[in-house]
Amino acid sequence: MDIFGNFSKLKGDKEIRKIERQSEIVFSYSDLMAEPVGKIENKSAFNSIRIFKIAVMLVFCVLASKLFFLQISQGETMNAQAESHHRPRLLTATRGLILDKNGTWLARNDPSFALAVYPSELPKNKIERQKVYAEIATFTGQSLDEIQMAAEKNGLNSLDQAIIKDNIPHDDALLLEEKVYGMSGVFVAKNAMREYLTTPGLSQILGYTGIVSQDDLSKDDSYFPSDRTGKTGLESSYEQYLRGVNGMEQVEVDSRGNVVKVLVDNTNKEPVSGDNLVLNIDAGLEAKTAEALQVGIETGKKITGQDVNGAVAAVMDVKTGGILSMVSLPSYNNNLFATKISTEDYQSLINDPNQPMFNRMTQGTYPPGSVSKIILASAGLAEGEINKNTSFVTPAAIKIGDYTFPDWKDHSYESTNVERALAESNNVFFYSLGGGFDKIPGLGIDKIKKYWQLFGLGEQTGIDLPSEASGLLPDAAWKQKVKAEPWYLGDTYHVSIGQGDMLVTPIQMLRATAAIANGGTLLQPQLVNKIVDQDGKVMKSFDPRVEKTNIVSPDVIKTVQEGMRLAVTDGSARNLGDLPVNVEGKTGTAQFENNQKTHAWFECYAPYENPQIAIIVMVEGGGEGYDVAAPVAKEILSYYFGQK
Repeated sequence: MDIFGNFSKLKGDKEIRKIERQSEIVFSYSDLMAEPVGKIENKSAFNSIRIFKIAVMLVFCVLASKLFFLQISQGETMNAQAESHHRPRLLTATRGLILDKNGTWLARNDPSFALAVYPSELPKNKIERQKVYAEIATFTGQSLDEIQMAAEKNGLNSLDQAIIKDNIPHDDALLLEEKVYGMSGVFVAKNAMREYLTTPGLSQILGYTGIVSQDDLSKDDSYFPSDRTGKTGLESSYEQYLRGVNGMEQVEVDSRGNVVKVLVDNTNKEPVSGDNLVLNIDAGLEAKTAEALQVGIETGKKITGQDVNGAVAAVMDVKTGGILSMVSLPSYNNNLFATKISTEDYQSLINDPNQPMFNRMTQGTYPPGSVSKIILASAGLAEGEINKNTSFVTPAAIKIGDYTFPDWKDHSYESTNVERALAESNNVFFYSLGGGFDKIPGLGIDKIKKYWQLFGLGEQTGIDLPSEASGLLPDAAWKQKVKAEPWYLGDTYHVSIGQGDMLVTPIQMLRATAAIANGGTLLQPQLVNKIVDQDGKVMKSFDPRVEKTNIVSPDVIKTVQEGMRLAVTDGSARNLGDLPVNVEGKTGTAQFENNQKTHAWFECYAPYENPQIAIIVMVEGGGEGYDVAAPVAKEILSYYFGQK
């Protein structure tokens, strides 16, 4: 700006000196010619000189008046123009919303105010720049070093805004605008702050945003240092759709850095808002799932007399794979990350032994216990080890040498087939089916693993979240490699009832249950239903993603379904028998920590006649599945079909 001002002054001085030199030449010449009239011999020459003098005087008057106009009449205007200049200004795109299936907002944008600077507009002189920082310090209470670091972290030539202090209340921002007016490069930025619905469990689904990292900038040069990007959850998975496209405009600023006007320029580009995500999640069902699950945790505490903190529950559309609700407890408040989370709050979250930021549904791995018996039953029927009429009296336990493999209760009072074994969760029946006993030769670990994999265990489900665990499907090769031990019959017995070294994620068991419900189709779980622009136009839709079909025959599926139905009418899940819809379910109680504690599991689907939804519930260390997990599912079913 000083350059333009000096140039204007220099230009004016040159014009004055030019006029003065012209005047000196003219009048010196006239003095030489100023002789008495009587001495002039050539009258025509005299007249020519007089005309020339008059012409010169007229030119001088014109130049003098122009000089007066430029320096006196229009001096301030011309000086301001000389001291003003143009610069590009970033226009940040508005981030897309995240909505539930009914249009209820789950993540939206709220107006946010921040004290910021344009580094390129700060004084170039270090002393003058320090004066600006000192004045900012009087507004914010921050140290000079802190302000300088924030202002200059991206360099003094950066065109991007640098935030000095964010999350300023609206009334304070209005007062601050008056205080910073006229300060070169300093302004009150009007941005958007992410706000999330605080229903427990949504935070692990939605995730949160944060300032782009150096890694983000190196991977994508379309980001600016002040941009925010999705860090976890759907905010991360769908960043390319949610972020939008930043714009740019040319503005004229005065010598103080204040914007005088927005220029009409062919390089101007309006920002394009991000697209909205419309989920399969139902906000009402999500809230009910979280409420019922919290009750399940409290019930587990009372029954076991121990600390019970972690639990999961989810509802899936068995025809599409759409996730209608998904809750992992404990949860956390992702609004803490809307601006800049405090060090104290962040340390509290990451050091919490209950891991509130951990999504137990997709990242937690657990022994499944008896809920995995629906897969073993399918395998035995499909391989011809048994048929639906195979029946025998199971003892209270099987003894192999010095080892005993007991049932959870004595079922030796009657003959048991596969349907009855599912209904009553008969361990000895499934020991026999997996490892062999009496007249049943047993599947063996290799065939068992084959059907685990057919039902999607041991691999990521592909749900649209950034990270997911695969679980563990042990076999002889794995044990030899990891433990340097051979595989024993007892190992087969253990995994046949979902124990031993076998680990699954709850989302894996949910889609396995859905595969039984829908007749043998393995679907990829999907949180997002469609992506729409700001006008509601569908930009991308997600059809059901089928991974496998006809996993087992319809006859096999039907037999397993009958066993799950019997569990509700006459078995371990009888407490769901009074619902207004017919439900099929399977309880599970999985031992861990050297058999000192048990995870409470329950899986189910409904209605029996025309399945719509499948549910999985797991309460960490909660006790028995029928006592703790099944009542949670009952509350969810009651709400869902009550709404229908």
